[in-house]
Order: sequence, then structure tokens, then C-alpha cells
Amino acid sequence: MNILITGGAGFIGTCLALRAHQEGATVTVFDNLSPQVHEQLPTFITNQSLSYRRVIGDVRDRTALQAALKDQDVVVHFAAETGTGQSMYEVSRYAQVNIGGTAHLFDALVNDKTLSVKKVITASSRAIYGEGKYQCAEHGIIYPHSRLAADLRAGKFEPQCPICGQVCQALPTDEDTPPNPSSFYGLTKLTQEQMTLLFARALGISAFALRYQNVYGPGQSLKNPYTGILAVFSNLARAEKDINIFEDGEESRDFVYIDDVTEATWLSITNSQPDHQLAVNVGSGQKITVRQVAEAVVDYFGSRSKLVITGDFREGDIRHNVADLNRIRELFGFQPRWRFDEGVRKFLDWASIQQSGNVSDYERSLREMRERGLMR
Repeated sequence: MNILITGGAGFIGTCLALRAHQEGATVTVFDNLSPQVHEQLPTFITNQSLSYRRVIGDVRDRTALQAALKDQDVVVHFAAETGTGQSMYEVSRYAQVNIGGTAHLFDALVNDKTLSVKKVITASSRAIYGEGKYQCAEHGIIYPHSRLAADLRAGKFEPQCPICGQVCQALPTDEDTPPNPSSFYGLTKLTQEQMTLLFARALGISAFALRYQNVYGPGQSLKNPYTGILAVFSNLARAEKDINIFEDGEESRDFVYIDDVTEATWLSITNSQPDHQLAVNVGSGQKITVRQVAEAVVDYFGSRSKLVITGDFREGDIRHNVADLNRIRELFGFQPRWRFDEGVRKFLDWASIQQSGNVSDYERSLREMRERGLMR
């Protein structure tokens, strides 16, 4: 099997490339080595014992991307800008990379009849759901609108029923939940996955849009201040700086360990059904609050960092997130193996021997949002 991984030098891409190589696939890694993501040359460049085809290129360059597609059986499309907060003010760049790059991919697949791609896997995100799926005591299953700034300023953080205004209970979000992204990043990922499934149907090829939850683990960037609260919190704890927690600290996420993400992605590549064009959640199914994350990090390092509940909030953030995994179990037989308490220790063991990220970079990222009125 010949596999092209766009963005293949990134966190998930590197792990998948290694797995595909071990499984006997011929791997082409296509990446622009963006400085925001790659503070140093990644393994796929420096480790020449890995027999990858290495292409340094940008998905915004249609000619380079089309050349990389030659003789490929499967495309795994990871190349994207990924910061939720940053997407709210780097609008053109996120559109050009996430939407424009995906358009170049399918423009080539539709128009170049010499290409032999039979399957496309696109990295989507739980961000496409917005607040997701909830239960109202009076009205049953509901899908809340994005939270209002006036409510957040008043400390009313929980989503409300759009019919009666009551606070409602978060449920695991399934793939049939109507998309309602609350950030531009989420909107670009929704566009990416819709393009993928639409053109796969038109071309008669298989496609999966994998809606990754909050992916973490050894190998993720510790120096990119725009993504990954585990990395941010570990940097602050090691520097013994206060950890400022947004809202009331009870906002929650579905943290899914990198080994489980790699396994799920590989299963989607090797799935034998030729006519699937589906969106699929990839997560742990476990709800973890941001306060729990901060406490785990501070406890691990024995840090004197104080946890400061600020009440601050960012435009585009959602309140709760846990994935319904029924579809991925039925399709691939996937079952996450890593619980958060195990995975976070594995991540922190690794992080503790890495060079820490610069805390001032994270502080700068927050200033950028405040200056644009996107954080309060």
C-alpha cells in the first residue's frame, strides 16, 4: 500500500507514518515544516533509517501537492492550522491552509486521471459540533447555541436550553449531532470534512472524516502556545508559575491518547469496505475537567504553582466535550485502551526530560486575543 500523509511531520502524522512503515506500507510524508509547529527538525527528516519518501512542500502549492499524489493508494490529510483561539484572528491563513489546501487536494483528484487514490482519510475535529449534545429536564435532547458573552461575564458558564433557558446536562456527542462550530477553526474543519465526503462520493472512492477529540501524548509540541493545555500547564508547572484556569475550571474535554488515535486511524485506512464515506468520532469517551488536568500536572511535578480560577473566557471555546464512540466500535471494532490517569503520566514522564516551552510565548498568545477583544 502506498500512503501519502500530508502534514506527516506533525504530532499525529509522525506516529501514523511510523505505524504504517512498520506495517509494510510505502510512506510519503508531505510537510512544510511550519516553525510554529516544528521547533526542531522532526524524526522523519533526521532518522534516515526510516525509508520514507520525504517531500517538503505546502498544501497551498497545488503543483507540489499534485506531484506528491502520484502513485498513491491512500491519502491521509492532516495538513492544517490547528489553534482554536488563533483561528479567530488569523482568519485568512486558516482559510488558505485548511480550506484552500483541501480544495487543491480534490482539484487534483478530480482532474488528474493518472492518479490512483482509492481512499482519503481527513483529520476533522470535535470542534465542528460547537457545544454538542445535551439533555434538558423539560425538553429532552437539545443542541445548545454558542454561549453568550453576557452570560459568561456573569459567571453563567453552563449551556442553556434554547427553548426554556434552563441549564442542561452534557451528553456524549454522536456523529448525528447537527454541526454548529463556535470557532473559525471548527468551521474550517467542517468544510474540510464536507469536501472530503462530497468528492469521495463523486469519485466513487472510500473516505473517512475522523473527528479527533483532544489528542495528547509524548511527541506533541511543548512550544506551540496555541494548542494543547497539557503542554501549556506542564510548562507553567515546571517554571513554578501560577496556572490561570479559565471559567470555573469545571469545563471538560475528552482527552484521547496518541496510541489510541494512531490505532483508530490505521483501522480506518485498512477498513475493507469500499463504499464508506462517513464521519467518525475518535476519542476516549472519558470526561476530564480542566481543573483535573491542572491538578494532575502540578501533583506530578511537585510544583509550587498555584491554581488560579480566573473566570476569564475566550470566544470560540466550548463548555463540555465527550465523544460517543458507538460508530467507531461498530465500524472498526475500536476500543480505546488508555485511561487519562495512565496516559497523562506517560506524557509527563516524557515531557519532564524535554526542553520546556517558553512561558512568555503562551502569555503573548493570550495578549493577542485580549487586544482583539476575543478574551475577557
